[in-house]
Amino acid sequence: MGSLVVKRFVKLVIVAMLAGCVSSPEKIAVEQPPTNLPQLPVLDGNSVEDTQLSSNSAKVPGSRQYAAKQLTGTYANSSALKNFISRMVHQQGFSLSYLNGLFSQANRLDSVIRLENPAPPTAGPTKPSIGSWTRYRDKFLTESHINNGVEFWRNNADAIQKASATYNVDPEYIVGIIGVETYFGKNFGKTNILDALTTLSFDTVRRSNYFMSELESFLLMARDEGFDPRQPQGSWAGAMGYGQFMPSNFKPLAVDFNNDGRRDLWHAKDAIGSVANYFSHSGWQLHNPVTKRSIQEADASVIELSTYEGNEYWRIYPNFSVIKKYNNSNKYAMAVHQLAQSIKQRYVQVNAMQNN
Repeated sequence: MGSLVVKRFVKLVIVAMLAGCVSSPEKIAVEQPPTNLPQLPVLDGNSVEDTQLSSNSAKVPGSRQYAAKQLTGTYANSSALKNFISRMVHQQGFSLSYLNGLFSQANRLDSVIRLENPAPPTAGPTKPSIGSWTRYRDKFLTESHINNGVEFWRNNADAIQKASATYNVDPEYIVGIIGVETYFGKNFGKTNILDALTTLSFDTVRRSNYFMSELESFLLMARDEGFDPRQPQGSWAGAMGYGQFMPSNFKPLAVDFNNDGRRDLWHAKDAIGSVANYFSHSGWQLHNPVTKRSIQEADASVIELSTYEGNEYWRIYPNFSVIKKYNNSNKYAMAVHQLAQSIKQRYVQVNAMQNN
């Protein structure tokens, strides 16, 4: 009996010694974070903080299907993406598990990498630029573009007139931009926008910071408007909808023009209002000239365009520069202008014939 008591006493002493080792570990020096940075919570996908933050992502369609504790897939070992996810959680209130699951489905697009990093030009004579404006113009000033522009205008006449009156933008230029950008919605682009922006952000170098910012804006758009971020398709660089807005333009310029509670750039009416709003913010002057034929002269307001028949000279006005804020190219702005005028002329003719 005495032996049994002794054994039990020894066992209790050993347990107490072991407990003391666990509760009083040796202190290890840890580098302290800078005092000027906010102390952010560490999230593991299941914490109270992550549950609270996930409420911001909950209204995104399919958000629950993306929930994952860890980042897997193509970008599982991308420290840059992990840092981006952490920032989106801490600064924008996204759920960690939601972003882990979403980016676990992201695909690296080699075609996008090639387009962002084209091969250097091969040695040899430079191709002459003779006729460069003719070739560019012929892509957009076609009978098909003009007829489809008239049809688009007639199908959306009320929205176009309302946008013109609301934002003081000539209606034909709203139509012209949409025609040059997406052939009136017939060519939105077939690239998954999330995959494109993820690839550009984490697999290219030249403009990675820019595209990372666009990716952030895209995720905010999807959350705010209730889009599943894996659904939208657009250009290889992430441009979206009828007017090919980049995501960073969405928040300040996109409008809910059909009053359904959602800004949807793939909806014609919202796109029409958003394009008009873009022009208005860029300084469009209603009923003012865009450009007029001129003669060759040493004047900064006169541009030169090459055709097969010789050079054309055009005097440009502030509205021409507004179009260039959409795409900083003289040929682009001229194509929008001439397509807009051609559609307007045909639209007036068609309406006159039908009213007789």
